[in-house]
Amino acid sequence: MASTLSSRLPHLPSKPVFPPSNSGSTLLHFSSKTRLDQSRFRCSAGQTGFFTKLGRLLKEKAKSDVEKLFSGFSKTRDNLAVIDELLLYWNLSDTDRVLDELEEVLLVADFGPKITIKIVESLREDIYAGKIKSGSEIKSVLKKSILDLLTSKAPKTDLRLGFRKPAVIMIVGVNGGGKTTSLGKLANRLKREGAKILLAAGDTFRAAASDQLEIWAERTGCEIVVAEKEKAKASSVISQAVKRGKEEGFDIVLCDTSGRLHTNYSLMEELVACKKVVSKIVNGAPNEILLVLDGTTGLNMLPQAREFNEVVGVTGLILTKLDGSARGGCVVSVVDELGIPVKFVGVGEGVDDLQPFNAEEFVNAIFP
Repeated sequence: MASTLSSRLPHLPSKPVFPPSNSGSTLLHFSSKTRLDQSRFRCSAGQTGFFTKLGRLLKEKAKSDVEKLFSGFSKTRDNLAVIDELLLYWNLSDTDRVLDELEEVLLVADFGPKITIKIVESLREDIYAGKIKSGSEIKSVLKKSILDLLTSKAPKTDLRLGFRKPAVIMIVGVNGGGKTTSLGKLANRLKREGAKILLAAGDTFRAAASDQLEIWAERTGCEIVVAEKEKAKASSVISQAVKRGKEEGFDIVLCDTSGRLHTNYSLMEELVACKKVVSKIVNGAPNEILLVLDGTTGLNMLPQAREFNEVVGVTGLILTKLDGSARGGCVVSVVDELGIPVKFVGVGEGVDDLQPFNAEEFVNAIFP
């Protein structure tokens, strides 16, 4: 790699300024046009336990945004509302018919055959054993079964950012799943809680990806490292960004990567190279490798998730576009199949519509 990137730029004029550099990447600085009120969530980067406090603040903000999660799963909830009708006049002699219809409802919502059969058969046993005696009890046990599965298989849904700065988060996934958009929304959320964020435009394969991320950098007031030359290696751009993050005291470096099909071996290997180069700069990094999955694909996301996990070791999932789908049960399926926690869910198109995942709130949101 050629010379180091120039230091942070001064105040932004009307257009982004490119510093003189002959390296393979360029640092841009975008200042927020309006100063965000951070008095409630301010965390000094020098304070002990910064990442612990940041995680707590994210959870607190998520609780205040629970209504967004509730509205985001409205289509799934509407489909599952038929369960109340099934259970309203339930009696013991009608058990098999009701449970068969319940099974069908869960399958349509993409809970998957394995989970659905397990839940329904468990309900059947409890009913005939006299442990469940009313329709309302059936629903309560159903909700508890799903909640127990989510919390036992993948309990750690908060970001694990370690103790060294900068924490490095890699965002991976196939094209069209909402990868770059999710990164931008995550940057917005973290920046608002007081973190100093640097973006790395590591998607060097798609021509418009850097432009898209630069727009997000400007919207969120974050700095960004982009490839200066065409056909630059993703690992090179990400390497420069993480070095800059370490030198200038950034709290978190968010790394975009090229979207790829999970069946493309050479592009998947590029992810491994990105992961290796990051670990050489910051011990223990990347702290998180978040896989973005399109919620509208339902159970079809599972092969993608398995392959990405096998290649790079996925630490968490971001499920997008769930507001436009009635397949909210896929959240449960992917956790059950892979044991990987869902960390964020996309429940709308707004900049604030990437919500930290909370299992209990999710269950309450999909079951009316």
